[in-house]
Order: sequence, then C-alpha cells, then structure tokens
Amino acid sequence: MSEYKKGLIYGLLCYCIWGLFPLYWRLLETVDSFEILAHRMLWSGVFMVSLFVGIRKVRLKDHIKRPRQYLMLLVTGTLISFNWGLYIWAINHGYILQSSLGYYINPLVNVLLGYLFLHERLNRAQTVALLMALTGVLYFTIDYGQFPIISLGLAFSFGIYGLLKKKMGLNATPALTVETIWMMPAALFYITFLCTNGDSALNTFDWFIWLLLVLAGAVTAIPLLLYGKAAERITLTALGFLQYVSPTGQFLIGIFVYKESFTTAHIVCFTCIWIGLTIFTIDIIKRLKK
Repeated sequence: MSEYKKGLIYGLLCYCIWGLFPLYWRLLETVDSFEILAHRMLWSGVFMVSLFVGIRKVRLKDHIKRPRQYLMLLVTGTLISFNWGLYIWAINHGYILQSSLGYYINPLVNVLLGYLFLHERLNRAQTVALLMALTGVLYFTIDYGQFPIISLGLAFSFGIYGLLKKKMGLNATPALTVETIWMMPAALFYITFLCTNGDSALNTFDWFIWLLLVLAGAVTAIPLLLYGKAAERITLTALGFLQYVSPTGQFLIGIFVYKESFTTAHIVCFTCIWIGLTIFTIDIIKRLKK
C-alpha cells in the first residue's frame, strides 16, 4: 500500500474516532471542564511514554535531534492543550453548535494554511469542492446570528497545530510523546491542588468516573497519533477535507442520540459540505488510479 493511501486511512480512522467523542465526554459532564483537561493531559502523557518506552524500545533523541524541535513541540503541545480545553468547555457550557462549526471551519483553515505556507495548490475539482464547503459554512455562520469566536478559536488552534506538525516532519510517535511530556507537570500540579482542597472528582471515590478519567489518556492519544501519521503522508488540504467526517459524526450523535434540533441551516450546510466532499473524494480516487 502506498504511503498516501496509508495516510488517507490513518486520517479517516482518526476523524471517525473524534466524531464519536461527544458520547465519551458526556459521561463526564459532572466533572469540571478544566479538571477533565488536566486528566487528558496527564494520562495521555502516561499512555504515550508507556507506548514509546515499552513497545518501541528506542530513545527520543534517535528521532528528535535538535533543541529547536523540542521547543517547537512545546508550542504544538500548548496549542493542542488549548484546543482540548476550549472544546471541553464549549461542550459543558452549551456551545455544542459553535464547537461543531469550529471543526467544519477547520478544513478551510487547513487549505488556507497549506496554500500560504506549504505552497499546496488546488486543482479545478478541489477548488469547486472548497467553494461548496465554504458556501455551506458561511450560510450556517450567518444563520447562527453571532460572531463564532469559539468556532474560530477551535479552527485556528488546530489548524496551526497541523501546520507546525507538517513542517517539522517528525515521526508521529516520538513527537506526540514529547508534546504530552511537556503537558504532564502542569496537569499533575492542578489535579493535586484540586485533590488537596477537596474539589476534585477523584474525592468522590466514584470508580466509574475514575476509570473514564484515566482512560481519557488513551482516548485522547490514539486519534492524535493517527492524525500525526496521516499528516506525515498526505497534504494538509487532503487532511482538511477528511476532517468533515468528525463534525458530521458529532451532529448525527446530537440529533439521533441527544435529540438536538436539526434546522434548515444544518440541512444547507450538510448538503453543500457533502457535495464538496464527494467531488474531492472522486478526484482523489482518479489521481490514485493514475
């Protein structure tokens, strides 16, 4: 299998998992958003260190050789932590529409960043697909009736994260391991502070909540690992279009599981985006055959 095909599969798996995330985080709706974030940071670090040391049995410096790369991973680790925190806060405070819209806007941000910084060019089919998706997102934004600051925060933080990961060109596993190591001390300090003051969910001794918080590490790290492997192999533009799988999954869960309203704006947005995604997919298949 070609590296490009592998990249497409990694990206699709990653976004399918992210599309199911609301089902998991809603189980933790009684826990404070920032505590959930701290547990995601801490346990994803534990998971990645265990994976890297226990399975790979190699040293980080074999893959990451320059101090500048470690500093860049500090930046990307901070960006993804901000993205996680904003997303969890939005879900727990009733901004599900804005958070979903953010991940619909993000592919457009990816295409823009790929064009500006990676000199990726769009062919005719990709341009039409992008315009269809942009039409749907703009209609949804106008219908929503207010400036989507949360949506843009999510879209640009993750878009810049993907751009920096792409430009560094590091192996996904050691890169994510360093990112999570950077995040662990602050997360451990915050959890310890909450436990000491009796404000932590851990003080309730609810084994199910404990289990969900610990497993949040693997749930967080696995799709990010897949995302990193996809970013190594395919263009930022292709990665951006694949991302529509994730917010679509979130919308479907919201409608059929949590019975949220499905408006005309949703219908227009979905239709435009999926027409664009179909055009883009057909174009990919034709190029792969060639």
